[in-house]
Amino acid sequence: MELALQRPGNWLFVRHVGATSITVVDRELDHSFVLCRERCIEHWPVRNAAELEPGHLSVLLDLDPEVVLLGTGVSQVFPRPLVLAPLLARGIGVEVMHNAACARTYMVISDEGRRVAAAFMLPG
Repeated sequence: MELALQRPGNWLFVRHVGATSITVVDRELDHSFVLCRERCIEHWPVRNAAELEPGHLSVLLDLDPEVVLLGTGVSQVFPRPLVLAPLLARGIGVEVMHNAACARTYMVISDEGRRVAAAFMLPG
């Protein structure tokens, strides 16, 4: 799914979402990663929602987001409530969705200039 043909602003954006890879600006990533407006943190060690542990969210917390988007692959899979507790305890909004929806939502929130962190799970 193509999301952006031209750079929508002066921030990192998702250009394309596929089943096994996601293109951020002009770089195709085939492994899980975390994205915010200013940086892309590659090689996030979570391949699916079943593997997600509270400690995996520390990289997201370090970004001090208003909202966290969790892209769980080609389908929406909710993590265990215990996993989301560190985010909710800090009053950070959390949305769980499949990767394509996560990318679209990230683009909208980023375009608004809000502090968003999106974590994309890929099987690679």
